[in-house]
Amino acid sequence: MTGGAPEFSRPVSLTRLGKEPLCQEIAANAEERVALARRLDLVSLDRLSATVDLAPQRDRTILLTASFAAEFVQSCVVTLDPVGGAIAENFSLRYGPPGWESEIAGDEDEPAFEPLSGTTIDIGEAVAQELALALPPFPRVPGTSVETELGGDAEARREPGPFAGLVRLVGRGAK
Repeated sequence: MTGGAPEFSRPVSLTRLGKEPLCQEIAANAEERVALARRLDLVSLDRLSATVDLAPQRDRTILLTASFAAEFVQSCVVTLDPVGGAIAENFSLRYGPPGWESEIAGDEDEPAFEPLSGTTIDIGEAVAQELALALPPFPRVPGTSVETELGGDAEARREPGPFAGLVRLVGRGAK
């Protein structure tokens, strides 16, 4: 998201919430997928869909639980060739008034707390942020490594670095 509205915005008004969880199925359209791919530095985002539940809790917070699936193409960190990928993840977030995080914080198994500002929760943006966290950080074409791309033993051809002389001195001192 760059300054303006989120690329995959699906705001849900808190007035729609009742005693029972509110379930929404959402999917990014072609334009949203192009914008999200740009934001997430993907070659392409071919599919993004999610099922999101919003459930009011007794402590006056709102629990968001979701499952999402995505198909995408990233650039290999070694060759820059396209690398296809697919993920399916589940996540939970707890929304509440700003400042309640310390009251809600418990063990590590508790969902992350998000301060609630305004009268809506953007479930599309929540999914987009979780997608960003779930993407492989260093995608590689299978079987590719820096060594294979350099054609053999990279260590043997490595030029001395700024500490090469220091290594020799330390070696002499140990004798």
